[in-house]
Amino acid sequence: MLAFTFPGQGSQRPGMGRPWQAHDSWELVDEASDVAGRDVGALLCDADADELKDTRNAQLTTFVSSLMVLDAVQRLGIEASFSAGHSLGEYTALTATGALGFDDGVRLVCERAAAMHDAGLARPGTMAAVLGLDDDQVGVACDLADADVWVANYNAPGQVVIAGSPEGVDAASAKAKDLGAKRVMSLQVSGAFHTPFMTAARDRLRDAIASAAPRDTDVPVVSNVDAKAHDRGDEWSSLLSAQLSSPVRWRQSLITLSAAGVTDFAELGPGGVLTGMAKRTVDGCRTISVATPEELDKLLEWVDAGTPAPAGTAHLDGEHLFAAERLVVSPAAGIFTPVAELAEGAMIDVGSVIGHVGDHEVRSPFAGVLQSYIAVDTERVTMRQPIAWLRTH
Repeated sequence: MLAFTFPGQGSQRPGMGRPWQAHDSWELVDEASDVAGRDVGALLCDADADELKDTRNAQLTTFVSSLMVLDAVQRLGIEASFSAGHSLGEYTALTATGALGFDDGVRLVCERAAAMHDAGLARPGTMAAVLGLDDDQVGVACDLADADVWVANYNAPGQVVIAGSPEGVDAASAKAKDLGAKRVMSLQVSGAFHTPFMTAARDRLRDAIASAAPRDTDVPVVSNVDAKAHDRGDEWSSLLSAQLSSPVRWRQSLITLSAAGVTDFAELGPGGVLTGMAKRTVDGCRTISVATPEELDKLLEWVDAGTPAPAGTAHLDGEHLFAAERLVVSPAAGIFTPVAELAEGAMIDVGSVIGHVGDHEVRSPFAGVLQSYIAVDTERVTMRQPIAWLRTH
């Protein structure tokens, strides 16, 4: 069973968009720029490390980059049974599963980043990673510091992040070393994220989250706040609001996914931090990170390697297994209606209209045999939601 995971702030890299400029999935960047009122493409291709460190740039570029990778992966016909994202990545996961529409996701991420940036200016704070110490002992170090400092991220065994006032983080870091921590590393961030220092940002974002009206999903998303899988949209308003000032329970989320039967973790987006965390947390899991178009072929091979061949047949190599299957996705949000005369087994040509979403035609970019419609007649779909499944040869 496969889970898609999405990285958070800090995974962004200068030039991370350049390999994607000629790829069809780049169109998401232009759409995001229109919604955000900013040149996201310039940030992805031309911004230097200092410019990308700004919370407002880091979150928007990481979010869009991850969804661009997801779009490319979905064009290959690969889908996951669960999804999860680390901090900001939770918004990516919700957009990926359709709980949030693409436009709503972009707007929420922009508002979230601005709120966190302003909260950091109003109440300066910092963060540090504590390595080689049990979770409980890191909590003890924060308590012994007797200052404004808390556990902010439970990332993986022996990897916990603390956050708070600079004085509090320094004091807790010293206590952690006294308790046996192997190392404490300061993080270059602009605030004490996922602590009470973000209360103002949480209050500011609450109305925006409610207005986005998260929807129910077929693919559950595991929440940072309670490390439980959720598929009901009405639960996410409170979860996303609480997330800003609550610790990210990523280690616990990985354990939840493993307990649900997930054995494969594919990290989609810049960096590869979550891949390392999964390896440290879930024994025997298979992991891969996808950040560039060149890594799509590796993903196909990786998925194929984990798929048992049918009895009596030779195991398929590389992309041979999935190259035969393609998903047609919605070009817009709205009510879907299929073409009445098309049934399962119908031959589809490139450019054939297979349905409509509102006033938009759904045209197949592939030629093949219509295996089935995924969307139901009169169902309200979101942009890039899978509509139909084709077998191309």
